[in-house]
Amino acid sequence: MNDRIESNIPQKMRDIAPDFVDYSENILFEKVWRDPSLTSKERSLCTLSSLISIGNTEQLRFHLQLAKKNGINEKEIIALITHLAFYVGWPKAAAALNVILSNK
Repeated sequence: MNDRIESNIPQKMRDIAPDFVDYSENILFEKVWRDPSLTSKERSLCTLSSLISIGNTEQLRFHLQLAKKNGINEKEIIALITHLAFYVGWPKAAAALNVILSNK
């Protein structure tokens, strides 16, 4: 991953929580995501799995876009969600699929 990950943190959050923004953009996305131990594609798969597992559809939207930038295509994302349905629950998988549908 050569390009900087552009976060979608709104200005109001930037105003009230500048340290949070700094940790997100400079520690998480610049240091953690760039650690060569995992590829950006592997990190995206882990992140999508985690977000789907906990039912976090708000953050899922951003990370679906990032996953596509990291080389994961829609067919792979659908396969991941289908696989996870058996481990994390059908409703969480269905919610993730609905996020994909809402972006079409």
